[in-house]
Amino acid sequence: MSNKTGGTLYRQTLSCGTIQVESTQGDYPLDALFDIAERRNPKRAFLFVSKVLGRHIPVPPSVMRQAYRQLAGQFPQDIAGPVLVIGMAETAVGLGAGVFDTLRHQDAVYLTSTRHPVDGELLCEFKEEHSHATDHLIYLPDSPEKRRRVHDARTLVLVDDEATTGNTFINLLSALRASGALEKLERVVVVTLTDWSGDALRQRCPLPVESLSLVKGHWQWHADPDAPLPVMPAVNVTSRGSVPIVGRQSWGRLGMIESGQDLGRHITVSAEEKVLVLGSGEFVWEPFLLAERLEAQGATVLYSSTTRSPIATGFAIQSAIAFTDNYGLGIPNFVYNVAHQQFDRILLCTETPASSVDTLLLNALAKVAPAVEIVTYE
Repeated sequence: MSNKTGGTLYRQTLSCGTIQVESTQGDYPLDALFDIAERRNPKRAFLFVSKVLGRHIPVPPSVMRQAYRQLAGQFPQDIAGPVLVIGMAETAVGLGAGVFDTLRHQDAVYLTSTRHPVDGELLCEFKEEHSHATDHLIYLPDSPEKRRRVHDARTLVLVDDEATTGNTFINLLSALRASGALEKLERVVVVTLTDWSGDALRQRCPLPVESLSLVKGHWQWHADPDAPLPVMPAVNVTSRGSVPIVGRQSWGRLGMIESGQDLGRHITVSAEEKVLVLGSGEFVWEPFLLAERLEAQGATVLYSSTTRSPIATGFAIQSAIAFTDNYGLGIPNFVYNVAHQQFDRILLCTETPASSVDTLLLNALAKVAPAVEIVTYE
């Protein structure tokens, strides 16, 4: 049962309770910005599923880019550099990169949190308590210039897809300050697509904090006390898998100043084609840029990504494909809202060898498109 009124009020009744969301700031009709799904997670029963993020719902790259522009356009004109932008794994890795790329500050560096340890010096680690995968790692960049921009950062920009309570931002900022690496920090900017946190970080941060989002508001969750708790698959893993990461670390885990824009340079499309570009896990920024380039060639292009996020089918999730991850962790991965569609061509982009992709995924995608190609980043 649902009662989606659009505009500033959104209500959805799930199997385990009812959520009501009301926006108090922003021009987006709520049902144009997100839908609600049920988590397979006993810590939090509901999930905001974005319609502009390109993660659980395939969307045109141009729609994603427009969201980046709208967020970047809200930044104050006097933002002081160096600027350190951090995107949150896994869902907001691409969003953070998009905001960074669109902001185009001349003295900025982009970092992502990760659940995939790499060779490098750890900056800090923090927890996202409500998540299906709680532990995050952040590494120092791999070049002196990128490290300078981190250590000398005067403005810190934290990017996530949504803020429900603000606790994850609070945990991250606490870990960064405890690391001693950001001694020159003067200002914090929090960027989300949707902000329901009530400016929680501002109330607990000793530095000035500004919150930017497409909409702000508040939510109420009324749990059904008789509903059974969902069982979460074993996806809470932050470790190296048995499959090597062969892709160059040019897009965030070890810092980014400029986008590579070099994935799948050989790929072209025709205007008649309907193409789905799939990123994989945290490897989403270079695949997005590929999708954006193909869309500019005139094809009908949608972008989405594989994920370890366990979500029940129904409501915002019309279909799901389950398979084993490509990093050799042996954990379930998923592709949502693809199996019920049809495409002429699917490009699955990975930072691991093509042989690491589960045949279950390839066989499922082959039912959706006559041509399925694995595009590896090396």
